Amino acid sequence: MNSLEARFRLQLGAFSLDAAFHAPAAQITALFGPSGSGKTTLLRCIAGLERAEGNLTVDGEVWQDERQFRPTHARRIGYVFQEPSLFAHLSVRDNLLYGWRRVPAEQRRIQLDAVVAWLGLAPLLDRRDPAGLSGGERQRVAIGRALLTSPRLLLMDEPLSALDAASKAEILACLQRLHGELTLPMLYVSHALDEVARLADHLVLLDAGKVVAEGPLHATLARVDLPIASLEDALTVLDATVDAHDDGYHQTHLTCAGGGLWVARVDAPIGTRIRARLRAQDVAIATQPPSQTSVSNVLAGRIADIHDGDADTVLIRIDLDGAPLLARVTKRSRDRLGLQVGQPVLALVKAVAILA
Repeated sequence: MNSLEARFRLQLGAFSLDAAFHAPAAQITALFGPSGSGKTTLLRCIAGLERAEGNLTVDGEVWQDERQFRPTHARRIGYVFQEPSLFAHLSVRDNLLYGWRRVPAEQRRIQLDAVVAWLGLAPLLDRRDPAGLSGGERQRVAIGRALLTSPRLLLMDEPLSALDAASKAEILACLQRLHGELTLPMLYVSHALDEVARLADHLVLLDAGKVVAEGPLHATLARVDLPIASLEDALTVLDATVDAHDDGYHQTHLTCAGGGLWVARVDAPIGTRIRARLRAQDVAIATQPPSQTSVSNVLAGRIADIHDGDADTVLIRIDLDGAPLLARVTKRSRDRLGLQVGQPVLALVKAVAILA
């Protein structure tokens, strides 16, 4: 079980890093925070590319402490950067095999055929012009090359930031597939909250070189006391199960905590477990069952917390049978409805607002 424990201290000019966190085994841990918060620096410390004071333990094995410093080449990591940096003189196949050939046969845990299938690389294998590939194709090859080093830890530094929307969607689907197939921890740096909500299991929030919070994704996203909840695109995640499709209206019904959700058609079989991502600004609150409304989704819960947001809004955390949901409403609405902690309420969400 490859869990990770890290603590680093580093001074780079005016920037100071003093961060400690835990990454659970076989999960995707997202490092999230504003630009300049230290996400990439922390990743480089873990890779051994940045020499910092501190400790790093992977699966109970010490990679760094006050007595030793394991160099980068001995850390058994796969590193995927923003830019793929493929070897221009090698074919796609040889780019993929570059790392694989450097791993002793007895340590190879990931094989070419599996990576090609996971990342949909079969049509690209014989391409001899990596520079002629699309951005999404190059990044898939880069991810495959990193995986074929059979790493004990996979580091990804904003791998989607340079891609267009279609390529991002393609890579996200591949990463979700990898997460289901592999049992190694991944550290994923991103400034895009929706990416994090879609992929991560564990969330580490950074600001000014320090870890301000960490914990399971669902619970951490829903903490109203953290800066992340005040972002314009603040959201929460509900685990859901596909239980019906309505082809006439091109919609899918999900069961989840607090009731059920109609969403835009999801191409998944009945019984599939998925995540529904709901933006706080798209959740309204009612104290009585609504009638004659276009809103399709009504979830029953109880107010768990109320937190003043900006000048005219408040953030409300609703407990849906143990699952948290955030709603952003105006202070006028809070006062008009007399909302308070402990009060039973109904969360109203338009079907078109839910990301599944």
